Amino acid sequence: MSKFVKNYMIKMDDIIREGDPILRTVTEPVNIPPSKEDREEMGCMMQFLKNSQDPVIGKKYKLRAGVGLSANQIGLNKRMFAALLTDKHGNDVEYALYNPKIVSHSTAMIYMPESEGCLSVDRAIQGYVPRYERVQLKAYNHQGTELTLKFKGFDAIVMQHELDHLNGIMFYDHINKDNPFKLPENVDISSLYE
Repeated sequence: MSKFVKNYMIKMDDIIREGDPILRTVTEPVNIPPSKEDREEMGCMMQFLKNSQDPVIGKKYKLRAGVGLSANQIGLNKRMFAALLTDKHGNDVEYALYNPKIVSHSTAMIYMPESEGCLSVDRAIQGYVPRYERVQLKAYNHQGTELTLKFKGFDAIVMQHELDHLNGIMFYDHINKDNPFKLPENVDISSLYE
């Protein structure tokens, strides 16, 4: 029985930190439609993201603001993640995705000029993390309906970051080991904020 039931509040102590083997594990697919337990765990993950982005709640519970959280970041070996993004009108958009996978992507790439952050990494890591500028995902929702979703820019970066987690990959694995600020060659790549 998972502790992440309906009214459980995820705090920073629940977030698995780098070095734990679960973060290097390729996670197991979730049964479709997702079970009540899966949905409740996902609900806790989404609530954490909302709490972490709320200035009052975030400060009260010392939560680091997050836009995405994968199941293995709270110790669950399950292929699912939550993301809380903002649309162009400033409205929150929730993504609770089960068994997500990238089905196509652009050849053009982007990177965040200040590197990426991760709730499981407590240290500042410098370096460029090359990502596809656009990705198309297939995933299942709470009801077990298959969705096809398209993302670009920052949202595409978030999706790739969370999908990496589900495959046991950390964002800094993509940084050039010899020169953290060297970008891949012969690729159309630009800064997210150019």
